[in-house]
Amino acid sequence: MSQIHHSIDKLQLTEHLHQAVSEQNSEYIQELLHGLVPEEIAEILEATPPKERYSLWEQLPSDVQGEVLGHTNDEVRASLLGQLDKHEIVELTEELETDDIADIIQSLPEEDKAGLLEKLPEQERVAVQTALSYPENTAGGLMSTDFIAVRSDVTLEVVIRLLRKVGSLPKDMVDLIVRDRDGKYQGALKLNDLLTHDGETLVSELVDPKRFAIKALTPDKEVANIFEKNDLISIAVVDERNHVLGRITIDDVVDIIREEAERTQMASAGLDDEEDLFAPPLRSAKRRSFWLGINLIAASLAATVISLFEASISEIVALAILMPMVASMGGVAGTQTATIVIRALATGKLGAKNSRKLIAKETLVGVLNGSLWCVLTGIAAWLWFQNGFLGAIFGAAMLINLTAAALAGAVIPLILNKLKIDPALATGLMLTTVTDSLGFFVFLGLATIVLAA
Repeated sequence: MSQIHHSIDKLQLTEHLHQAVSEQNSEYIQELLHGLVPEEIAEILEATPPKERYSLWEQLPSDVQGEVLGHTNDEVRASLLGQLDKHEIVELTEELETDDIADIIQSLPEEDKAGLLEKLPEQERVAVQTALSYPENTAGGLMSTDFIAVRSDVTLEVVIRLLRKVGSLPKDMVDLIVRDRDGKYQGALKLNDLLTHDGETLVSELVDPKRFAIKALTPDKEVANIFEKNDLISIAVVDERNHVLGRITIDDVVDIIREEAERTQMASAGLDDEEDLFAPPLRSAKRRSFWLGINLIAASLAATVISLFEASISEIVALAILMPMVASMGGVAGTQTATIVIRALATGKLGAKNSRKLIAKETLVGVLNGSLWCVLTGIAAWLWFQNGFLGAIFGAAMLINLTAAALAGAVIPLILNKLKIDPALATGLMLTTVTDSLGFFVFLGLATIVLAA
């Protein structure tokens, strides 16, 4: 009988599991875990405090523990591995693909990595070592060596005999990798063609040369873009000499997209997406203190700008009321532009050739919005404080800051990307510094000039 996936209340399920673990109710734990896929169990483990986490881990069926471990974040995986003996870790890897084994090994202390590799079967050990030789965020680090390759100079009958001998096909396999006698990639053979053509047909007659391969050092973001644009289920990975190394499947790409979204969200606050939700307070405090210190420096710069115009503020109290509005509007305008630019960089739509046009376009957007809000806020300030000069100053400051914010929002991510710094990590802080300091300086500076006149 076929099974149907039912939606579940994740929070309620997690709370019930925590309760069952505290009561040591193994039967109820197994009932709650039934039907959950490894990704869901991994999320529950990440949401479980450390003391209960290992107790829940021990209740997992041994045949799913390895897959679950592969889907947890780095810190949770390392904490669970720290509770296991070497032979237990080896047993976990028996049914895993190369890329998942590589992830587990990378989470081990340096002194334990070599020992675990030695305990793996020779063929698997070579495959894992190959994967580990490439950076984790590249195609080589993501690939699995679980694939079937055939030569182009054999018949379909030979291929079918090979598949029968293998017994089972790798998951998500819709075609076979085709290579020549030297192991160089030539294309792909669709399973549909294999089954519908005469057995005496040569593979070379049916090979699909349009099914390209990617280099092992291709960044993971580019891999995700390639899958998206070409509607792929899997793709072959080759080295610099075009020798087939492995393949990447769609489930790996889904993980890339999800992890990138989480990383961007956390990076915008200066946080690490791989941090354990229940990491020790001291460790979390140390990590966050750096960005708090950077933010304090940025805030001090804005405060210094304000202090330069202390006399003007004390003379016209309305300045203190209005100046946060200038900075706030600039911050929103800059963030809007920066979000568009960062997204374009991430999806490969923005490069050296078209970046200048985008900067010009976003700056013009800033001018147009600045002009609109210059008029509206200037009139509002005039009516509010019954002061035409103040209204004009406020409107002019709004125009200048919104224009500058749009320009900064476009330029800052591009500069950071050029310097090989993740724009998602540092743009927000730098942009806030620019819009706050510039907003205060322009508004208070104009007010001081008018007062002096």
